[in-house]
Amino acid sequence: NSTTISSTSRCESQVINIHCLHFILPSRLWFTHAACSAQSLDAFYFLQVRDMMAKRPEYLDDIPKMPDFLVALRPHTVWEKTPVKLFCTVQGNPRPIVKWYKGGAPVDPLSAPGKYKIENKYGVHMFKTCTLKHHTYKKLLFDLNSIEDDVKRVQSFKSVDNQPQFFDIPFLQLVLLILSNTIHPSKLEVTLLDRFKVSFGVEGGSISLVCSMVPVLFMSVGGGAARLTLPHLAKDDEGLYTLRIFTKDGTAEHSAYLFVSDAAPSAAGAPGAPMSVKAYDINSDYVLVAWKPPNTVNEAAISGYFVDRCEAGSDTWVQCNDAPVKVCKYPVHGLKVGRSYHFRVRAVNSAGISRPSRKSDKVTALDDAESQRLQVIKIEGRYDIVIKDDDLEGYVTIPGEPTDVHASEVFKSYVVLSWSPPSPRGRAPLWYVIEKVSGTGAWQRINTAVKLHSPRYPVFDLQDGQKYQFRVYSVNLYGSSEASAPSEPVEKVDEDGVPSAPGQVIATRNTKSSVFVQWDAPKSPKNLMGYYIDGRVVGAKEWFPCNHKPFKHTRFVVHGLIPGETYAFRVQAVNVFGLSEESQESSPIAVEPALATPSAPFGITMLSCDGASITLAWKSPKHCGGSKVNAYYVDKRNADSLVWKEVNQSAITERTCTVENLTEGTFYEFKVQAGNMAGVGVPSAPSAPMKCEAWTMDEPGPAYDLSFSEVRGHSLVVLWKAPVYTGASAVTGYFVEMAKKGSSEFVTLNEEAVSHRYLQATGLEEGATYVFKVRAVNASGVGKASQLSEPVCAKALPGTKEILASVDEETGDIFLSLEACEICETSKFVWSKNYKPIGDCPRVSVSTKGRTSRLTFTSPDKDDLGRYSVVVTDTDGVSGSHTLTEDGEFTSLSYAIRHPVVPLKHGLNYEILEKGHVRFWLQAVKLSPSVSYRFIVNDKEVTSGEGHKISHDVATGVIQMTVDHFTRANEGTYTVQIHDGKAKTQSSLVLVGDVFKAALKEAEFQRKEHIRKQGPHFSEYLYFTVTEDCTVMLACKVTVSITQISTVLITWLLLERNKTSPCVRLSGGQCEEGDDLPLFSRKDHGVYKAVLGDDRGKDTSVFDISGQVFDDIINAIAHIAGASASDLVLQCTPEGIRLQCYMSYYTEEMKTVWKHKESKIASSEKMRIGGTAEMAWMQICDPSDKEKGHYSIEISDGVKTHTRTFDLSGQDRGRVVGGLPDVVTIMEQKSLSLTCTVWGEPTPEVTWFKNEQEVASTEHTKVTFDGGKFASLVINQVTPDDSGKYSINVRNKYGGEFVEITVSVYRHGEKIPEYQIILCVLVFPLSSTAAFVLGSFHHLEIPIKLIL
Repeated sequence: NSTTISSTSRCESQVINIHCLHFILPSRLWFTHAACSAQSLDAFYFLQVRDMMAKRPEYLDDIPKMPDFLVALRPHTVWEKTPVKLFCTVQGNPRPIVKWYKGGAPVDPLSAPGKYKIENKYGVHMFKTCTLKHHTYKKLLFDLNSIEDDVKRVQSFKSVDNQPQFFDIPFLQLVLLILSNTIHPSKLEVTLLDRFKVSFGVEGGSISLVCSMVPVLFMSVGGGAARLTLPHLAKDDEGLYTLRIFTKDGTAEHSAYLFVSDAAPSAAGAPGAPMSVKAYDINSDYVLVAWKPPNTVNEAAISGYFVDRCEAGSDTWVQCNDAPVKVCKYPVHGLKVGRSYHFRVRAVNSAGISRPSRKSDKVTALDDAESQRLQVIKIEGRYDIVIKDDDLEGYVTIPGEPTDVHASEVFKSYVVLSWSPPSPRGRAPLWYVIEKVSGTGAWQRINTAVKLHSPRYPVFDLQDGQKYQFRVYSVNLYGSSEASAPSEPVEKVDEDGVPSAPGQVIATRNTKSSVFVQWDAPKSPKNLMGYYIDGRVVGAKEWFPCNHKPFKHTRFVVHGLIPGETYAFRVQAVNVFGLSEESQESSPIAVEPALATPSAPFGITMLSCDGASITLAWKSPKHCGGSKVNAYYVDKRNADSLVWKEVNQSAITERTCTVENLTEGTFYEFKVQAGNMAGVGVPSAPSAPMKCEAWTMDEPGPAYDLSFSEVRGHSLVVLWKAPVYTGASAVTGYFVEMAKKGSSEFVTLNEEAVSHRYLQATGLEEGATYVFKVRAVNASGVGKASQLSEPVCAKALPGTKEILASVDEETGDIFLSLEACEICETSKFVWSKNYKPIGDCPRVSVSTKGRTSRLTFTSPDKDDLGRYSVVVTDTDGVSGSHTLTEDGEFTSLSYAIRHPVVPLKHGLNYEILEKGHVRFWLQAVKLSPSVSYRFIVNDKEVTSGEGHKISHDVATGVIQMTVDHFTRANEGTYTVQIHDGKAKTQSSLVLVGDVFKAALKEAEFQRKEHIRKQGPHFSEYLYFTVTEDCTVMLACKVTVSITQISTVLITWLLLERNKTSPCVRLSGGQCEEGDDLPLFSRKDHGVYKAVLGDDRGKDTSVFDISGQVFDDIINAIAHIAGASASDLVLQCTPEGIRLQCYMSYYTEEMKTVWKHKESKIASSEKMRIGGTAEMAWMQICDPSDKEKGHYSIEISDGVKTHTRTFDLSGQDRGRVVGGLPDVVTIMEQKSLSLTCTVWGEPTPEVTWFKNEQEVASTEHTKVTFDGGKFASLVINQVTPDDSGKYSINVRNKYGGEFVEITVSVYRHGEKIPEYQIILCVLVFPLSSTAAFVLGSFHHLEIPIKLIL
C-alpha cells in the first residue's frame, strides 16, 4: 500500500508540474514576445519621428487642431422685429462643420423660408434672423474630447409708452463638429454657376440634376459639372436634393426639390402606385411588408392593396393575398428559408388596379433569433471560438414550451401572433404548432398543413366581434412540448383608423411660380406618415396633386404654378389606414412673388460727358421685389476715395441721370439703388472708374438700354435707345452685332444700317445663348459700341401664345389680343406700333382683363397698318407681335357685323292648306322678342284683318301670313321686311303666270276637298292588297260623321257587274270595305268604280287595273308566290319527264323563267312550259342523255328573284332511274320479276324488303344486282302468300331512295282486282330510253298499274 501511495504521489506531482509548465511556459513566451515587440516598436517609432521631424514644415497644415472660436458671438440689443446678424470666426483642422442651434434644437432654414439665413465665407460664419423676437443666444463649441461653452446675453426691446422693456430669449447655439475621417476637405475654391432648378418628372421616365461649377486651384480656373441621373423614376424619388461640395473655405451647396408625378394609369380612373415598400420583422418564413398609400385626388377611393413577391434573380411575380388588404401592412408567410425576395404593391379601387410600385430592397428569409443564439469567445491568436446556446443546454431532446405569446399586429384583416422561442430548444430542428379558442369552446389547431419555423404567424380567418386566445407548442422529431401559457384575449379590430383632418390651411406668396402653404397638424395624428397637398384653380372643379409622396412637415412650397393665376389648397393626413378627410380649403391666393425690396441695378454705363457732367444709364433690377420699381438713387465718389456722396435726394424715375458739378480730368465711381413700396434695395456694385473728360469725336456715342422682345426658339427682336451723344451730325442708322455667349467672334446682322431702333434676329439655334451690341452711324462714320447686352437664350417661355387678330362678334371692331403665359400683380401690357409706344389715339383703345389684353381699332384706317407688339412688364419677357396688312377679310367681316343682316333659314315661300287657304311664310335663324316686320303685296302693305292673318313665333323664327280666300285677285309680288335690333332683311316672292295658276288650281281643289269631306266620303280611295293566299282585294277607307244616322251604301261596278253593300258604321267614323278578286289574271283587266253615298250626297272612287297597275299587282302576287315556292320535283308523264314547282298561286302573267345549265328555256315541242293555279311545270318530251343537267326556275317580283333548282345529272346519291311499277297484279304459279335500273356514284347498295322485312335470296326469292346498275327480285311460282308491299332501298354515302311496289297475287279463275286510277299501259321494247321514262313514274303520287 505504501508503495502504491508513493507511486500515486509521484504521479500527482508530475501531473502538477506538467500543469504548471502548461501555464508558465506560454506566459514566459508571451513576455519574451512582448519585450521583443516593444523594442521593435520603439525602433519603429524612433524612425517615424525622425522622418516626421524632417518633414515637419510640410505637415504643419495637416496637424489636427481642436475647433476654437477666434471671434466669438457678441451681445446685441435691437428693436423687436428688426433683422439682426450674428458673426463669429472659427478655426480647426480638419475644418469644422458649423451647425446653428436654437433652444437646443438645430436651426433649419427650410422650416421657415425667409426667416433664417446662414452663410459661411472664408471661415467667417453669419447667422441672420429677419423677425427677431424675445431671444437670448448662446454659442457652444465642442469636439470629440472637449466642450467649450460661451454664453452671451442678447437682448431685444420694444417701446411701450416710450419706455424700453427687455425680454429674455431662449438660447441660440453654434455647434462646431469635427469632420469625420471619411470626408476630406478640398483645397479648391469652387463657384457654382448653372444650378439645377425645381424639377418635375413622371414615373418610369428619366431625369438628370446637373450643377456646373468653376474650381480655382493655384490661380488656375477649370470647369466641370456634377450630375445625378435617375434613370427609372418612381414616386419614392420625390424629395429635396442637395449637392454639397467641401471646399477650402467651407462648403458650397445647392438644393432643389424634385417632383415625380404618377404615370398614366393602367385603366382610366385607376389609382396611382403605392410607394416606399419595405420589409420588416424578417424571419425564416415570414416578413412584414409595409408601404405608403398613394394620393387620390379625382380618382375613386382605394378599396385595398395586392402584395406580390418575387425571388431574387427571377422575373416571375406571385400574388400573396387573394383578397385586397385594406391597411398598408401585410404579413407574408410561407417563404423558403434562405431564399431572397423582392416585394411590390398594387392599389385597387372601383375603376381598376394601379401600376405596381417600385420593388423593395432584397431581403433574405433568415431567423434573426438564430444569430442571437451564437456566442463568440475571444482567445489569443488568429481564431475565435463560436458556440451555440444549444451546446450549453446539455443533452436535451424535447424542447421547452414557448413563452410570451401575444398579438403584435391587430387589424380588421388579420392578426399577427408573436412569441419567444423555447429554452431549451432540443437537439433537432424545431417547428411550432398553434391552437386557438373562442370563449369556452375547444382548442383548435390552426397550422395543420404548414410547418412553422418562425416565432411569427399571421391569422386571417377570425370572426368579427369574437375574442380569441392562442397557445403555441414547440415540436421536433423527438416530440412536442407542453402548451405555452394562453395569450390575452384578442379581437380583430382596427385600433386607430385614419387621422383626423388637418387644421387651418394658410397660403402665402412665395415666388412668381410657387406658393408657401402651411397648416395645423391634426388633433388626432394616429401614427402620422405625412401629408398630401392638393390644389385647384379658383373656379375649376378638378383638383391636382401638389406632392406625390407624403410630406412630413406642416409647411410646403408648391411649385410649378401659373404666374398670376389664383389657386386654393387643401391638405390630407396619411397613416397606415389611408387618407384622412380633406381639410378646409385655404383662402384664394394669386401666384405672385413675396413683397421685398428690389435687387440691385447693374450695367452702369457712360452715355456722354462735357467735362463738367457725366450722363449715366443703368439696367433695371432683375427682381422687382413684387411691386413696381418707382425710384432710383445715385451715389458718387472719387475713384481714390472711400466716401460716397448722394447725387440726388429726390427719386429718379428714369434709368438715366446726368451728374453735374464734376471736376474735369477726375475719375469717378458710381453706384445705384432701386426702390419700391417695400423700401430701398441694396446698392449696385461700383461702376468702373469713369474719367470726366469732354467727348469731342465726330462719331456718335453708344446706344444704350438694349432689351429683347418676342424671344422664340429661332428668332428674337433686339431693341435699344438712341445715343445721348450724337457726334458731329445726326444719327442716320444702326448696326447690330451678335455672338454666342463666351465667344469674341461677333457677326453683323444687317448689311445696311437700319433707321429704326429695333431689329429681328433670325436663324438662331434653339437653346443657344447669345449676346448683342449696337453701333450708331452718322455722316462721320460708325460710333462706339454699346455695352454688351445681357445673355439671352433662344427659347420661348413655356406656354407662350402669339397675338390673335380677330373681329368682335358684337361690335364688329377689329382687335389684337394676347393672353399672357405668366403675369404678376404689378404687370402691365404695353402696346407699341413699330416698337413705338401708342399714345392717345381716338381710333385705338386698350383693355385688359385678367391675363388677356386687347388692342381695339374702333375706326380702322389705312394709317393703322403696320407691326404691333405688346410687352408684359415684370415678367420673364412675355411679349408678342403681329403685322396688320391690307387684307380685306377682317374689313368685310367687320362691315358684316356692324351692318348686320337677319339670317334666314328659308326665304319667303307659300303652301296650300287644307281648306284652300294659302300660307305665305319665311323662317329666320333667330328672332328676338322685339322683332318687327310687315307684309307688302303689290306695293301695298297688308295688315292682319278680314281675309288675312299675320303672326310670328320667336322660338322657331317663323313669320307667316294666311290668305283665307285665294282668287285671281291675289296674283302679284309678295315681300316681307324684317327689323330685329340693328339687323334687318327682306325677302320677296313673285307669284304670277303659270306659277300662280298652279297655286290657284291647288287652292280650289283643296277647297272642294274640304266641302266633299263634310259628308260621307272616302278617306282613302280604292287601292289593292294581296293576301297570303294570293287573293287580290280592292279596298277603300270611308269616313262617316258620327252624327250621320242615315244608311250609307257602297256600290261596286265592273263593266256590267253591279254589287251593292251597306257600310257598317264604326266608332270614330272610320270603316273599311273591299271586294275580292280570286285567281287574279289578265281576265280581271278593267275599270273598277266604288260609289259612296246617302240622301245627302255621293263620293266616287275609280281604280283602273291596266298597264302599270296590273304589273304591280302581278309583282305583288309573285312576291308572295315566289316566297312560298317549293323545291322542284320530278314527275313522269306519258310524254316524258315533268319538273314541277308548287306554290300558293301561279298564273302565266307572272315573270317566270326556266333555265337548263344557265341557259334560258323557250317553250317548244321538246320542252313545253305551262302551269296550273297550284304549280308551274316544264315538260321534257322523249328525254335523252342530252337533257341531263341542272334545271332551275326563277320567279321575279320586280325587286327580288326567287330561284328553285333540280339536278338531273345522275351523279351523287343512289336512286332508282327506271323499271319499277307502283302496282303489280299476277296470277299464282307464275314467276314475277321486279327489275329496275339504279344509279349512284359511288355504286349504291341495294336492299329488298317485303312488308318492311328484308328479303333474303333463296330458291323461291332470288335477289340479284348485276354490273352495279341492274337490280332484280325474282319470285318463282308465286302464291297468295307472296302478296304484299315490296320495296327497294338504293343508297350510297351521298344518300339514297326508297321505292315501294304493291304485289297482288290472285288465284286462277278469280276476277282481276280493279284500281281507281289506271295511269297508263305501256308496251315498249326494252331500251335505255324507255327504261329511263318508266323509271320516272315512281315519283308520282298516284298508283301505276302494270299488267303483265
